Amino acid sequence: MSSDAVGSLYLLPNTLGDTAAEAVIPATALHRTRSLDYFIAEDPKSARAFLKRLGFPRPLQDLRVERLDHNTRAGDIASLLAPILAGRDAGLLSEAGLPAIADPGASLVRLAHENSVRVVPLSGPSSILMALAASGLEGQRFVFHGYLPVKQPGLAAALKELERQSRRLSQTQIFIETPYRNDATLATILRVLSGDTLVCVAADLTLESEAVATRPVAQWRLEPPRLKGRPTVFLLLSIG
Repeated sequence: MSSDAVGSLYLLPNTLGDTAAEAVIPATALHRTRSLDYFIAEDPKSARAFLKRLGFPRPLQDLRVERLDHNTRAGDIASLLAPILAGRDAGLLSEAGLPAIADPGASLVRLAHENSVRVVPLSGPSSILMALAASGLEGQRFVFHGYLPVKQPGLAAALKELERQSRRLSQTQIFIETPYRNDATLATILRVLSGDTLVCVAADLTLESEAVATRPVAQWRLEPPRLKGRPTVFLLLSIG
């Protein structure tokens, strides 16, 4: 419990796959996670499995784990915050590594600020920032776009616009895709972008199968990687 009348909201790091938590999450963050008994998670079942892997010190059935996902109605978010306002500390868990980054938890964080709740971010793996750091692309100016349009010609048009923005602003453009559509998205990237545009493909970050490579589109066309089913971050930088 927080010593104040109002509890705190801790943004808890999660693993990006089946990597051991101790290998990628700082000990202080793991200690805080094990100290809580109220969690708000994108997927409660997955959250409980994560807590079990941590060797949670209390019976998991005694925990309160509430769902916050893309289907949660705006009016229901206040009920998730209510125990915190009543003095109970809570932990926000995401399926995406760090909560509130490309994640529905941002809505709860915003409401917490509106109610003067202390929000405490704890460090852990973020696939977006790890990919950017490992890419060798422009790290001073970058934009994350989330998911691009699924269908053609929307995807092709979006990619060409990102390339134009990158060239005009000297800015790295970052986006993700649902793993089963990765290969189709990469094929479109290689079809519509200029041959000298740099593209980084960062797959399976923090896993044993991790692979990060940055090459011009023209080189990727010669030997494109197989990405189907692999969590992947795409980055591009137009240097033309």
